[in-house]
Amino acid sequence: MVSDTSPSTPSRLLAEQALSRTAGAPLIGGNQIELLIDGQQHFDAWLAAIRGARQRVLLENYIVRDDDIGCAFRDALAERARDGVYVAVIVDWMGCLGQSGSAFWKPLREAGGQVRVFNPPQFGRSLGWMSRDHRKQLVVDGRLGFLSGVCISAKWLGEASRRIPPWRDTGVALRGPAVLQLEAAFADSWEVAGGIHPVFAPAPEDTLAGDISLRVIATQPATAGMYRLDQLIAAMARRSLWLTDAYFVGVAPYVQALSAAARDGVDVRLLVPGTSDLPMVASLSRSGYRPLLKAGVRVFEWNGSMLHAKTAVADGQWARVGSSNLNLASWLNNREIDVAVEHAGFAAQMAAQYERDLQNATEIVLAPRRYRRGERVRSSEMRPPQPRHLGGSTSRAAAGALRIANTMGAALTERRVLGDTEAAPLVGATLLFAALATVAILWPAAVGWPVGAIAIWFAINTGVRAWHLRRRRPQRVRGIEESDR
Repeated sequence: MVSDTSPSTPSRLLAEQALSRTAGAPLIGGNQIELLIDGQQHFDAWLAAIRGARQRVLLENYIVRDDDIGCAFRDALAERARDGVYVAVIVDWMGCLGQSGSAFWKPLREAGGQVRVFNPPQFGRSLGWMSRDHRKQLVVDGRLGFLSGVCISAKWLGEASRRIPPWRDTGVALRGPAVLQLEAAFADSWEVAGGIHPVFAPAPEDTLAGDISLRVIATQPATAGMYRLDQLIAAMARRSLWLTDAYFVGVAPYVQALSAAARDGVDVRLLVPGTSDLPMVASLSRSGYRPLLKAGVRVFEWNGSMLHAKTAVADGQWARVGSSNLNLASWLNNREIDVAVEHAGFAAQMAAQYERDLQNATEIVLAPRRYRRGERVRSSEMRPPQPRHLGGSTSRAAAGALRIANTMGAALTERRVLGDTEAAPLVGATLLFAALATVAILWPAAVGWPVGAIAIWFAINTGVRAWHLRRRRPQRVRGIEESDR
């Protein structure tokens, strides 16, 4: 990576140009940045900023839940709105489904605040609902901004009564010119959600807050700016690339980029949850470990309740924090917001936090190779001797002893041998298809009615879409005729 203190050499200028074009975001100097760790630190900072607002509060978050934390935020926003502060909130329809509804937001609306729900299902867009607003950002008075992986929910604080520790997450607080980029990203989401966003006077130019240069990467569906940047950073890293991700599902090009870096001597590490709130995603993630491990990428699983952070740090010079996960949903389908920081001091903070996180993680390793009769044989190919005449209880006891031994070994060595992770998703898919086949044969109506309902949904949406296009066609034709005149 290119140092932020290096002179303007041709190679540095070329790297800056490549990063700017790839991310679709310019490098902005004069900023101050503060690292925020875990939910409590975020909630305290966010609520203090909201309560201190004098002009405007812009909140965009994937989930705002109807619980103690969500109510605290709603009430703080309503208080500011009653005092004449402009308050605008965007929440995602799918993210808040079953979490909060219109009744929850009624006090804020009555106080004069505005709330928009992003992309609910609508006629004419059969699959449009799949695109989500996954951003988590807060902008106050055009001077103070926050972005993170944290949603507004008490889940991030854990549950002490049930001995569930807080979720592990990461975000930043920003001051300086980059805050205006956060505000512009919010305005774009607000307009897409059907609102008309007022134009605010920008903060004075003399409010430069620090010496940190960064890029605000506000991605939209199908732009793939973050995907291109992640690929480029994997190609540019020379010494180290340390990644943390909550829902890693490696696609082949990115896995190849990480593998190529590791084979080239780069210290590539990937930290993911050991226990996930989305077990299916965790299973898909584990199924992709083997090619990474074979290439020399070190993989770690977090031992806490849930690791929800999305971060990267490379070569002690570059770091990324935000809402984007390393999967296709974030890269191609969602609205995300991240900050890429080119500053050695902040990268050092990120690297130090990464090393602290690894102290509460278990490394996943391939089974060591062993030798037998002069041949090199994988340990997975070696079978333990099969005992004879063992009853069911004895074999179950032996299996239990083996599991205990594996658990003790992982605890003592802080490593766990990778099992046959590829088999688990295939077994699950086999059982699912077998169940569907059984239901279709024995109770065909149980399959026919859902298929019919889906077909009707697509027919109605396609018809509405065609009708809208047909209505607009005469207008376009008239426009072309007038231009020809």
